[in-house]
Amino acid sequence: MPIYEYVSEAPEDPERSCRICARGFELRRPVDRAPLEKCPLCKHPVKKVISRVNTPKIAKPLSISDAKAAGFTVLERRDKGVYEKL
Repeated sequence: MPIYEYVSEAPEDPERSCRICARGFELRRPVDRAPLEKCPLCKHPVKKVISRVNTPKIAKPLSISDAKAAGFTVLERRDKGVYEKL
């Protein structure tokens, strides 16, 4: 189940938000459920926040010396279909 973030529609107004929804909160909800419209605690309106996506960092490709140190056999293309071990 994904985690969704919500925050009060009026976080600065203590009459229209509690301390939880004014700061924002996270909920784990099924994808097929509609987004929350009210805070579960104070029942005031909340909106769903678009959060950052967690993406892995792309590592740089291995150099020839890194590949050899990791135990890989490094080949260099000499001709069509012909490779030579470095």
